[in-house]
Amino acid sequence: MECNKQVQVVDDEQQVVSCHLKSASFDEIQQRRSANYKPNIWQYDFLQSLPTIYDGVEYKLRAENLKENVKDIFVEAKDQLAKLELIDIIRKLGLGDVFAEETHKALQTVVSSMKNNKNGEEEELYMTALRFKLLRLHGYDVSQDVFNAVSITKCSDIKGLLELFEASYLAFEGETILDEAKAFSMEALRNVYPTLDLNLAKEVAHALELPMHWRVQWFDVKWRITMYETYNKNIDKRFLELAKLNFNAVQAILQKDLREISRWWRDLRIMEGLNFTRDRLAESFLCSVGLTYEPQYSCFRKCLTKITTMILIIDDVYDVYGSIEELEQFTEAVDRWDSSKTQDLPECMKTCFQALYDITNEIASDIQELNGWQVQALLHMRKAWTGFCKALFVEAKWYNKVYSPSLEEYLSNALISSGAIVISIHSMLSVGSTDEKIINLLGKDEDLVYNISIITRLYNDLGTSMAEKERGDAPSSIHCYMREMNVSEKEAEEHIKSMINNTWKKINGQCLKNQSHNLLPCSFVKVTTNVARMVQCLYQFGDGFGVQDQETRNHIISLLIEPFNLDNTAKDEENKGKKKSEGYSKVQI
Repeated sequence: MECNKQVQVVDDEQQVVSCHLKSASFDEIQQRRSANYKPNIWQYDFLQSLPTIYDGVEYKLRAENLKENVKDIFVEAKDQLAKLELIDIIRKLGLGDVFAEETHKALQTVVSSMKNNKNGEEEELYMTALRFKLLRLHGYDVSQDVFNAVSITKCSDIKGLLELFEASYLAFEGETILDEAKAFSMEALRNVYPTLDLNLAKEVAHALELPMHWRVQWFDVKWRITMYETYNKNIDKRFLELAKLNFNAVQAILQKDLREISRWWRDLRIMEGLNFTRDRLAESFLCSVGLTYEPQYSCFRKCLTKITTMILIIDDVYDVYGSIEELEQFTEAVDRWDSSKTQDLPECMKTCFQALYDITNEIASDIQELNGWQVQALLHMRKAWTGFCKALFVEAKWYNKVYSPSLEEYLSNALISSGAIVISIHSMLSVGSTDEKIINLLGKDEDLVYNISIITRLYNDLGTSMAEKERGDAPSSIHCYMREMNVSEKEAEEHIKSMINNTWKKINGQCLKNQSHNLLPCSFVKVTTNVARMVQCLYQFGDGFGVQDQETRNHIISLLIEPFNLDNTAKDEENKGKKKSEGYSKVQI
């Protein structure tokens, strides 16, 4: 076949799979698998047209004035419960970073009050659980024994039960009191749910769907603002206005980032030769927002977006497109970092390698500008990509041999094939560390990244297992456990969920240990832990990458497209943006 000849094969759903080939025969191409991914719904022109007025001077001044006014509320919060509720509200509204200093001082006061309460006087469950939750969330080593002074099983206060339920997800390994607290509060909330008023019912349903500690915090802010505005008439209106201004200001920066990264994606033109894979730039950018939404991390977000798009593409090369012989050559090319090793491969696989090569060098150059570590960064990133491709090749060989590994064997490889280590290496380098000892720890047993990687794979399997089974992919953790233990799919899924729960306990302990001993940069720990939350968000209701028109689409609209309406002067311009969004949605989906 000629080098420049384009072959097109139409599957049962009349979707076109095309690729420029060098030497493969037509019969061989017919045998290539297809994941039947739908075309990208987020078109370039639409992303470039996203309007915003909330990055202007007027709104910045308004926000600054409100910040100064709201600080007075910290002074007014005299008793411990008032301080705790204030910290909780600020965090839920996405203002934790805005009032970081005030929050720290308030928590120090709370800790001092606890030390002074030497008599262990019995408290209400609500305050004990709220305090425990907030202290652990902010890195304080508070014992589960605080619940010994509370009659948990006698409590019928819904607010107390709700805070106990949320607090229980911050447990460490071996904390049986919190395990019992979770079981009790979960059952109690489920039983009382039908009798609750609408406000509490929504709060309870939200928590039972997914606890706060497992959610991407920034993704929850809009829901919280709406809830407080609709149902909590006692909340200071200044909080709500400041939260809306802050959300819109952050969204304006994220829109700017998205416009820039979408121009980069268009200019790269990689998808013209890779039609078998997922074209998911907006979703990849959403992931970067889930890891770090803060305005000062624009460069980091764009770097993470590039990495995520390449993880998806390479994953599809191994899972969907390449033959075992082609994948062996591709893996060798990545290992040697040598494009000459791809000469005998189809053009689309050459394109994929060249894109990986160029993007990695591009990111290393960006790191050079920031930190001056280009050589070290490039070596570590190459090593991470090599490990990722080798792990994917192992799974491809399992598929080719119709081999079903044990769950332990599967997870030892999935630790790397999940892609979490690739993201962690890039994150570590970007936040400012090239310490060889630290970087070489990433992915090792009992390390934070090890557990994040395991959770990443398990969440992914829960969301995509059915689709992968239907198209005959290599076994997932669910199917490995089913075969190994001779149990039903439902039992296997429950076991995987239990593993996720236990792994989160390890992560909780490792985060506290890191904070206490400064083993890893705090910014790195935060970003890495958010990987687990983001993956949970993507796969909670199915395949958030493969299928665009469900929950992931709603997150993109909420977080990146639709701002809060702040006043009448902004209404006309904002409505224009919403009309564009609504019209676009009707056409594309």
